[in-house]
Amino acid sequence: MFSYNPKDWWKLIFYFHKADTFRKLLPAMAGVMVYTFFVSYLENEVLHFMPLKNPLAIHSLVGFVLSLLLVFRTNSSYDRWWEGRKIWGSFTNNSRNLALKLNAILPKGPENREIFRVLIGNYIHAVKDHLRGNVNHKHLEYVSNYDEAFYVDYKHTPNRIGQAIYLEINRLYKSGIINAEQLLILNNELSSFTDNLGACERIRNTPIPSSYNIFIKKMIFLYVFTMPLGFVLEFKYWAAPIVTLVFYAFAGIEMIAEEIEDPFGTDNNDLQLDSIVKNVKVNLEEIFRN
Repeated sequence: MFSYNPKDWWKLIFYFHKADTFRKLLPAMAGVMVYTFFVSYLENEVLHFMPLKNPLAIHSLVGFVLSLLLVFRTNSSYDRWWEGRKIWGSFTNNSRNLALKLNAILPKGPENREIFRVLIGNYIHAVKDHLRGNVNHKHLEYVSNYDEAFYVDYKHTPNRIGQAIYLEINRLYKSGIINAEQLLILNNELSSFTDNLGACERIRNTPIPSSYNIFIKKMIFLYVFTMPLGFVLEFKYWAAPIVTLVFYAFAGIEMIAEEIEDPFGTDNNDLQLDSIVKNVKVNLEEIFRN
C-alpha cells in the first residue's frame, strides 16, 4: 500500500508513483489524443462538415449517466476495501484478546505460552498468504509437535493451524489447567478467527459481476471514441486535450475501482497486510513475555 500525507496537496499533484493511474493510462491517453487530432483534421481540413446544432447535447446526457454508473462502481469497490480493513482490525483485536486471556490463565512457565505465541502468529500469517494464494509452510514458525510435517498434507493451512490451536486448548482443558468457564471465555476469540477468514474469502472469491464490469468498459470506450465527432465541431483542435482529459477521468476511476475491489493483494492501494501481521506478532511477543 502507498503511504502518503493526504494534506500535502502539491506533492500529491505532481508525484507520479508506479501505481498512479496517470502513468498506467499514459499510452492509452496518447492514443486517444492522436485519434482526436486525426478526426479534427478530417472534419476541419478535409471533409468540412456543416456545424450541427447542440453537438454536445447527447454526450452531456450520456456522460451524466456514465458518471452515475462509475460512482456506484467505485462505492461498491470501496465498500469491499473498507470491509476487508475492518475484518483485519478484528483479526488484530481478537489475537490480542486471546493472547491476553491465555497469558492470564496459563500457569507460570514459557512452554505453553511459546506454543500459543507461535500458533496465533502463524494463523495470522497463513491467512495473509492464503488470501494472496502463495502459502508457503517454510514461512511459518515451528514449535513442539507442530513442525513442517504437521502442515505438509493440508491445502488450507489456516484451518490446519486453527485445528492446532483448538487441540492445544482442549489439551489444557483435559489436563485441568483451564476449567469450563475459562474455555467458554476463550471460545469467542477462537470462533472469530474462522468467521473473519470466511468473510475475507467471501470478498476475494466474489468479484464484481462480469456483465456489469464489461458494460462499464464498453460504455467508456463508446463514449470517448465518439466524443471527437461532436467536440471537434465546437472546439476544433482543442478537442484533443479535452477528450483526453475526459478519458483520463473516466478510465482512471474504473482502474481505481478494479484495484481496490480485491484489497488483499500486493498492489499499492491494497491493505498493508504485511505491516498488520508484523504488528500482531510483535504484540504477541510482548504479551507472552510476562
